[in-house]
Amino acid sequence: MIAGRMVRETDQASVADPVWRTRNAWERLRGLLGRPRLGRDEGLLLSPCHSIHTIGMGYAIDVVYLSDQGEVLKVCGGLPPLRLSRCRGAAMTLELAAGACARHGLEPGQRLQWSPYET
Repeated sequence: MIAGRMVRETDQASVADPVWRTRNAWERLRGLLGRPRLGRDEGLLLSPCHSIHTIGMGYAIDVVYLSDQGEVLKVCGGLPPLRLSRCRGAAMTLELAAGACARHGLEPGQRLQWSPYET
């Protein structure tokens, strides 16, 4: 996975840092399964992705569905374990620690931008 950060375009406010972006189908399939719980400001960006599940997870997560332009299409706060979620038209899915969406005021219509760390 590639590390970077996610910011809101309008004010360049950090939404999550670090954000791990998947590079292939295997990384998308594994997602957060078998990984430690996300830290308060950490995220996982799945691309391409329009649906996720929390089967096998022991904790809730926040989920943000994004268009290919980074527009927030749908926000699911506190999605508990053993659930499925999807969003028609989404190109990417950002998984965050539960409570992050409310803390950052994320809502449909906003635009987010992921940038990889410079090496």
